Amino acid sequence: MRLLLVEDDVLVASGIKLGLTNAGYAVDWVGNAERAEEALRQEPFDIAIIDIGLPQMNGLELTRRLRKPDMANPSMPVLILTARDALQDRVQGLDLGADDYMVKPCELPELLARLRALLRRSQAATSAVLSFGPIELDTANRRAYARRDGQELPIDLGPREWTVLEYLMINAPKPAGKDKLLQALTGWDKEITPNAVEVYISRLRGKLEPHGVALRSIRGFGYRLELRAADGQ
Repeated sequence: MRLLLVEDDVLVASGIKLGLTNAGYAVDWVGNAERAEEALRQEPFDIAIIDIGLPQMNGLELTRRLRKPDMANPSMPVLILTARDALQDRVQGLDLGADDYMVKPCELPELLARLRALLRRSQAATSAVLSFGPIELDTANRRAYARRDGQELPIDLGPREWTVLEYLMINAPKPAGKDKLLQALTGWDKEITPNAVEVYISRLRGKLEPHGVALRSIRGFGYRLELRAADGQ
């Protein structure tokens, strides 16, 4: 999942970005609303965390602007993270289009839980567990496993393998474009090559195929999860 963090305090932003990156998010960090607005016009982020007290344009105005139809993803979930805890600020932020509100300082586990809830809601999911055939991803506890004969067989995934599989499972049975996987894996200020995506796809194939799930390449587009006919599916 690709996340935009808009925070002008370098120390706060660095700590949040590190925690979110370790949790498997691809995090883009900008220090002002102007750069954030530019990024949101160009890139379809999955979710945004926006501080209110930004220099020049504040976070509330940015939240209002990002709901405009000319943005890349105007329906993107937004979590306001700020030191302001007045009722008026919370109400105004929610009325302008924010989906949730947290007051700094906040605990990372709660922030991660709120982000997962917002993402599930935006994807119309009803559970913290994604599933495809026997494969399940427990997003709340960061566990991947295959169900077989009433048992849970653990699947060991690296952070980027998790990101790729999560995106594929959210889109299944539709294919996921390689460009979207690239966006999910990299930050706005970094580059990752299509060859790197193929490396993670290859690793995932080796971990999924023993459980009856294939990763099919769609020429010129991307990849799709499929149940293997040989396994009686």
